Amino acid sequence: MTRDEEVAPPVPYRPGYEVVAEQILQLIAELRLRPGDRMPTENELAARMGTSRTVVREAVKILSALGRVRAHKGRGLYVSDDEGMLGASRWGGFFLPADLDHVYMLFEFRRIQETAASRLAATNATPAELRAIEAAAETCRHGHLSGQSVLFDRGDDDFHLCVATASHNQLLVAAVGEARRLQRQTNIIGMSGTVGGHASDAIDEHAAIYRAIRDGDPDAAARAAAIHLDNTLEDYRREIQRRIFGH
Repeated sequence: MTRDEEVAPPVPYRPGYEVVAEQILQLIAELRLRPGDRMPTENELAARMGTSRTVVREAVKILSALGRVRAHKGRGLYVSDDEGMLGASRWGGFFLPADLDHVYMLFEFRRIQETAASRLAATNATPAELRAIEAAAETCRHGHLSGQSVLFDRGDDDFHLCVATASHNQLLVAAVGEARRLQRQTNIIGMSGTVGGHASDAIDEHAAIYRAIRDGDPDAAARAAAIHLDNTLEDYRREIQRRIFGH
């Protein structure tokens, strides 16, 4: 077989409800539905997407849990009117969890937020806030070493939110929280928990951010946060390309 004849590796299997959840988000964007707008029924969605109503119902459960869709018994499905900073009302249903360009934009936004938050935390963190950051990093580390992905994810969320809290800037706290919410959508719909090749390095990167904040070094804290976000994005980029493009 020549180089030109090499066959790309097969795209990994994805449960049908994940694929349909992503397709529903794309449909919301294509139809330019706004928060509060009524969506097609489950039967209409099933027909449009060539699947069963059962699969659509499971997809809707995911989207409801993520705050993107509201299901009212006897009344139908509606685009969520979540008023979060990056919610549907402000992004117009723009964010698609498995779209590589959207993930790049999310991480670019996170990089701006979290380098600023880490820089401020190095100046403003109280002893109690330092202990909270350290405890979150330890929870994340324990989750990784014990193979408990839920514990790892909780520690990871807590770590980034604790750093933002230590910045003493409530707008940064809100922005970091909303960006993490969108990232969870990517984890659940786009990757189904398969991202994690970077987890071991993330433990060390968290420790570097914590040390810089503890030592009161704003420049080092910002650099450590930037490195962590860049490496995490690379992990997502590889996985999305493997799943969506087959390489």
